[in-house]
This record gives sequence, structure tokens and C-alpha cells, in this order.
Amino acid sequence: MSGEVTSFNIVVFFKAVEYGDIMEESENIENWHDDVSEEDDEHYPIDQYDITASPNDFNLSTIFDFIESGVVKIPGFQRNFVWDIKRASRLIESLIIGLPVPQIFLYEEGRNSFLVIDGQQRLMSVYYFMKERFPRKEKRAELRRIFDEYGNIPDEILYDDSYFKKFKLSFPSDPPNRFKGLTYSGLGDYKAAFDLRPIRNVIVRQMSPKDDDSAVYEIFNRLNTGGINLKPQEIRTSMYHSEFYDMLYRLNLRKEWRRLLGLSEPDIHNKDVEFLLRGFALLIDGDKYSPSMLKFLSTFSKKAKAYSSKKISYYESLFDSFLDACSLLSDRALYSSGNRFSVTLFESVFIASCKPAIANNVPSIQGKIVSDSVSELKQNHSFQEAAMKNTTGSKNVSTRLSLAQKLIRVG
Repeated sequence: MSGEVTSFNIVVFFKAVEYGDIMEESENIENWHDDVSEEDDEHYPIDQYDITASPNDFNLSTIFDFIESGVVKIPGFQRNFVWDIKRASRLIESLIIGLPVPQIFLYEEGRNSFLVIDGQQRLMSVYYFMKERFPRKEKRAELRRIFDEYGNIPDEILYDDSYFKKFKLSFPSDPPNRFKGLTYSGLGDYKAAFDLRPIRNVIVRQMSPKDDDSAVYEIFNRLNTGGINLKPQEIRTSMYHSEFYDMLYRLNLRKEWRRLLGLSEPDIHNKDVEFLLRGFALLIDGDKYSPSMLKFLSTFSKKAKAYSSKKISYYESLFDSFLDACSLLSDRALYSSGNRFSVTLFESVFIASCKPAIANNVPSIQGKIVSDSVSELKQNHSFQEAAMKNTTGSKNVSTRLSLAQKLIRVG
């Protein structure tokens, strides 16, 4: 991939309104947890890094092949396709007749491996049109879970009419549109021109330092879908996808975990996945913790990319045994006094329960967590103080975990 390379320190990106990607508002309950992490307000000093942007013009046929082969990946936080068929059809019409469309931003994470930073809705509209399939609105939440599980949409789902319908271009009746009702295979003389239509792709790379990709975090934060700031875990999911993260997504769908969270569907911003990540990161590397939580979780996520399948299987079994150990706890056992899920309480109980198993090198917790011990921890004055202010400060994290290991009982 060649093209003029331009160094920059701060990225400024103005979006075209009509075709700019949008984020669908979450249908989940807002403010369902009470732990607002200080990491949400942190930013990396991007001017300390050498970052380049290289423009490339790929035709639609090549872009389709890139998506099909996995060279271009749709990050986890972008797996919800939210455009309706009329909006997608307007994009396809513009491409057919040669109107310019906004450029796509990709992050080069390795050789022949690119993550979509901005442009997912446009790319997936093209991909679905060329597949001649369009996702049904009522199935999109389920399709996201399928995407989370498989990393793509399997053909048996793609061609299942209960999930997808035929992608025929759709426009308002007035004025008449000559492309209305056409499919990709039915474009006739327009098909070759459509296949060869170029779209500008901007490839973003971090050149140095090689061993610290922190600046990429800020790039994702600035070049994001629809001008809406991405949440830290959405960015981490894109930057550090791995077998370990696949495990987190599997665990996030466990019924017992959803019960403890009090939320039937996964959070659209991956906050529930972040809770799992925090629990494992503090369980495994808590003795090395120092603020900020943002950098700690990002560093751990990068490290976890190298975890073996055997180690990941161990942690998955351990968490499943934790869920079993929680089976006698009430639905709101891990909720705060404000009647919202508390990540500080969860991670404290989780770590206190799992530490003995790790110390004895066994993959499961022996017994059930005593409900009264969770209530005792929740009502402990020192624990409450450490969970109310500066929750990610080293002293408060240490205090909470230490108290939990003293008070939480498994029997």
C-alpha cells in the first residue's frame, strides 16, 4: 500500500453529515452501575509520538475482498450496524453515479491487518450490498452477539431469511429513482463501474516508540464514529483484540453473570466487559497496580494478547467456578446502597474468592460464597470510604482488596 505519508501531532477530522457514521443510542438502562472511572477523562499527550497518515484509494471490489478475507477488521465496539436500508441505498447510489463520499480511516496494527477507526457503516453497507443481504432491524442485537462469538457472520446466518432480507435498493417513491429495486447482480452496465469505484482510505500508523502504542488509544478517541467520544473499553477492544478478549466476550454472555449485573443484554459501550477485565487484571497483576486505571488496563490487555490457550482456559474455568460460587447470592448482592451494580464490590469479591484457587494452582473455587460476608464487606466503613472517592487510587484499591480477602468467606 503506497501513498504520500504525512506526519501529524493532532488529528482534526470534519465529517460529512449525510454519510457520516452514527452510533445508535443504547437501549440498555442508563446509569446501571455506580462506579464512574476516572479513566474516562484521561488523554495521552499525542504530540510525544511519531504518527503518520497515508492516503490510499482502494476500489470497492478490493475493499470487499479485504473485509471478506479479514484483512480489514470491524472492531468489537463497531459491530452494531445501525443504518436503515434507505440510508444505505443512498450511499450505494452515490457510489454508482460517482458522487464523492467521506474517506475511511483505518489503523494498521500489523502486516495485512487493519482495524476500522471510522467508516464501519459505509464499509458494511457496501459489503452487504455486494452480498445482496441486509440485516433485519429486530435481529441486530442478536447479530452482534453472533459477531462477538464468531468474529464474523457465518454464511448460514447471512443467508437465513429470519436474520437477513434481500438487499434491493430502496428510495422514496417521489421522485422516481431508476435504481430502485436493483440488486448488486442486477446493476447491469453499472456493475463494472461500481466494482472499480475508488474510496479514499487513510491508513494511520504509529511509527515510534515501537514498544508503546498509547498514542493509538488517543487516535481512536479522536477519530471516532459520528463525533461521539468512544468509551475506554471500546477503544481497548479495538486495539488489543485477542483470544483473552474472546474469552471475556464469552463470559459476558453467561446467564449467571448477567443476573449479577442485573442487565439482560450486553452493554453497547462494553462497560460490562470492562468490569470483567478489571477483575482479571487486578487478580493477576494487582500487586503491580499504580494509577492510572486506563493505562493499567491497557497495559494488561496488551500483555494478555500473548496468553496461551491453556492459560486462557484456566481463567475461564476459574470464572465459571466463581459464578457457581455466587449461585446462593441474591440478584442484587453486588449492588451498592444506591441500588446499582458496583464494580469495586464485584472485583473485591471476585479476587478474594479466586486468590486461594490460584495459590493452590487449582482451576475452581471450592464452595459457595457466604452471603453474610458480602453484606459485611459492603457495610464496612473503611471499604465504603475506599469505594466512594478516588476509587482508582493505589491506596484505595489496595484497601478494598485487602479488606475483601479478610472478610469474604467461602464455605
